[in-house]
Amino acid sequence: MQKRLALAYAAGIYAAGVFVLVMVDLPLASVQATVPKDDPSSGVVTGSGPGISLPQLLMGSAVALVILIPVALALGWFVAGRFLRPLRAITATAKVISAGDLHRRLDLGGPADELTELGHTLDDLFARLQASFDAQRHFVANASHELRTPLAGLRTLLEVALADPDADAGSLRSACQEALALGGHQERLVQALLALATSERGRTRRDTLDLAHVIEGVLVSRRDQATEKGIDLAEHLKPAVTAGDPGLIESLVANLVDNAIRHNRSAGHVEITTQSCGTHVALTVANSGPVIPGDQIQRLFQPFQKLAPDRHGRDGYGLGLAIVDAVTRSHHAALTAEARPEGGLAITVRFASE
Repeated sequence: MQKRLALAYAAGIYAAGVFVLVMVDLPLASVQATVPKDDPSSGVVTGSGPGISLPQLLMGSAVALVILIPVALALGWFVAGRFLRPLRAITATAKVISAGDLHRRLDLGGPADELTELGHTLDDLFARLQASFDAQRHFVANASHELRTPLAGLRTLLEVALADPDADAGSLRSACQEALALGGHQERLVQALLALATSERGRTRRDTLDLAHVIEGVLVSRRDQATEKGIDLAEHLKPAVTAGDPGLIESLVANLVDNAIRHNRSAGHVEITTQSCGTHVALTVANSGPVIPGDQIQRLFQPFQKLAPDRHGRDGYGLGLAIVDAVTRSHHAALTAEARPEGGLAITVRFASE
């Protein structure tokens, strides 16, 4: 790379030198020197003679051009080296970072130019990669823990049932029912993990849809559950047309509604609102429930994070709001959550209007 750049710079320098010599030689070739005639000591100019001869001019120019060759090469090599020095530093540091040290950064100083901007862009990229890898390791550790717990319980249950020599059909049936319940827990957890992975993968479709229609379809299958818990579902739906992946947006709405119903109180309520605000459409789900500390809200949008951990899955798996956050980011939407003073949570997602 440096050789090619050096040759290119040397060619430019040499071409500039040739151009300068041509521009100087052409006027000199036409110059006529004035000299005294007959008596040089008289100081009286009575005639003219030739100035610099053409062969002398050509010889001097040829010598200058020969000398200019190593000078141009040396200057080209020097300039190419100075130009490539920051790139070499970027390459060396990037190799170290790619080898596993994601905490290092380029930290290019100096004047603000294209290379400095490239360094800042790469630093931002490395920071995002580090955050992504850290989140992945954290997610895998939590997922392994959550999956290991029901598997251990299932194994213990079966071992106890098989080790009992006096076990009758009733006790074995009871053990099978508990095993089926644990298996159902695992199945729902795996489904939630797949939903989160699909949401984090990003949208694959971009269709025009109305959030109000999506919510109406989701509420059809949630009204009986809300009625059993004595929770009132109130909807204030206005047309809110946006563009996105219908499956992911339906998953977002379903998880918001499920979260609002699950983490509610007896005789509570859930209020769902859609509206259009200029260039954006907004979906808001507000529910009653326990008082949530303000400093705990952001933690709820991380996988497997719950205010009151429940190992049996009765209160979910701590993945619902993580799915909501992933779908929101994949659609470049804005997500805000506020703890209500009387208890509960109000979550608003703003999409670009279509």
